[in-house]
Amino acid sequence: MKASTLPDTVQFTTKGQIVIPARFRREFQIEEGTKASISVTREGILLRPITRAYIRSLRGSLKGRGVMQAMMADRKAEQDV
Repeated sequence: MKASTLPDTVQFTTKGQIVIPARFRREFQIEEGTKASISVTREGILLRPITRAYIRSLRGSLKGRGVMQAMMADRKAEQDV
């Protein structure tokens, strides 16, 4: 993915919806039904499309951090209640 330098403007509908310009949809592989995570940054709103490529990039990112043990402990605590 390359950083786009040309600014685009979009318009919000009364429901808060926007249309992502086609060149961005192509660049980020956004198709009908693609979900996105949204967060607030110092610069504004950040949308991250959740595509197959994004999911593949996350594989192994939590390895060695004890996440599985913490999740299993939480699950056990929920079952004990």
